[in-house]
Amino acid sequence: MTPRTPAGTANSAQHPAFEKIARVGQAASGVVHLLIGYIVIRLAFGNGGTADQSGALTTLASQPGGRVALWVAAVTLAALAAWRVVEAVAGKRSDVEKPSALDRAKTVGVAVAYLALAFTAFQFARGGGKSSSEQNVGLSARLMQSGGGKAVLVAVGLVIIGIGGYHVYKGGKKKFLDDLHRTGLPRVATPLGVVGYIAKGLAIGGAGVLVIVATFTTDPAKASGLDGAVKTLGTVPFGQVLLVAAGLGIIAYGAYCFVLARYGRM
Repeated sequence: MTPRTPAGTANSAQHPAFEKIARVGQAASGVVHLLIGYIVIRLAFGNGGTADQSGALTTLASQPGGRVALWVAAVTLAALAAWRVVEAVAGKRSDVEKPSALDRAKTVGVAVAYLALAFTAFQFARGGGKSSSEQNVGLSARLMQSGGGKAVLVAVGLVIIGIGGYHVYKGGKKKFLDDLHRTGLPRVATPLGVVGYIAKGLAIGGAGVLVIVATFTTDPAKASGLDGAVKTLGTVPFGQVLLVAAGLGIIAYGAYCFVLARYGRM
């Protein structure tokens, strides 16, 4: 019996119809990032809002048909997470070599991120969503009550910084192009990927730094995730300009998600 290759296993596990749903999930992630970027720019001009996934989903829920859109986002993002799990096990259909352990680990990490976003969208679709920043602060406050909890927070902060650094590296070195089919790829894909990955990476890294700062200063209010990082950025000199730049960068990443939905290698 001929042994099955990773590509052959992936072909049998990933149905074309399932792929289409997963691609819609990628587009849904793009919508979320577009909304986060919009909120960041609003913050730059003194308007309120929560610059994270919960804030974006709250904005979406308030629009006509928003609840339906949230259900679609929850389902398609969950499908995208499941697709990445299969990909971590079997590899991409376009792979000619067996994926490395590091590749599998990165894919699992992406799957977890999409699953978390899908769960958040599901909560908001049911009308029970909560602010991500408030949840982060509450969890951090509980962990700060013990030495072991503080060690966990520092470790989490370092991991978040590492994730942010990887995004910056992926954008700066244009490694995201490896995720795309090159045939028919629009020229705008490269600048969107570069700007988007770097901007998102810096925002994620900033959130990780704040987690560590919050731990050493025993101030859980600072460990509020992306929203806290963005709002802290607004307090530095030229904060308004930096917030606008950050918002545009995150919008660029959101636009890149649509490119990924259309041209991504799956």
